[in-house]
Amino acid sequence: MEIKGINHITFSVSDLKKSIKFYKEILNAKLLVEGETLAYFDLNGLWLALNLEEDIPRGEIHKSYTHISFTIDEDDYEDAHKRLIKKGIEVSIGRFRYPQEGRSLYFKDPDGHKFEFHTKTREDRIAFFKANKRNLQFYD
Repeated sequence: MEIKGINHITFSVSDLKKSIKFYKEILNAKLLVEGETLAYFDLNGLWLALNLEEDIPRGEIHKSYTHISFTIDEDDYEDAHKRLIKKGIEVSIGRFRYPQEGRSLYFKDPDGHKFEFHTKTREDRIAFFKANKRNLQFYD
């Protein structure tokens, strides 16, 4: 068996209408299907699904670094930051990074799922690490 790629990403949400608004306005996801307990989006070719699950604990997710990161252009970084703030989204810049590593904006959806807008690629990060982090093991 060979993994062909990501099929879809599903998030459990506590308020479907509030989450639909977030994913449309903040991630510019295109709503494809909406029901009483689910919503499907197209996010630049990615199938994103929301499932309503009102009665599950939500507090633990806020402590985790687990997140999904989306690539944005460096030229869009400041506008993205301003747009998130304007929409009332709490934004964290994250840890210190060297310019070659890219810049990041971290934010959460209404249920605490963490997202990142990041300005560099995996290849950029690995190239920086190869040049500056001698304590890492690299594989081809």
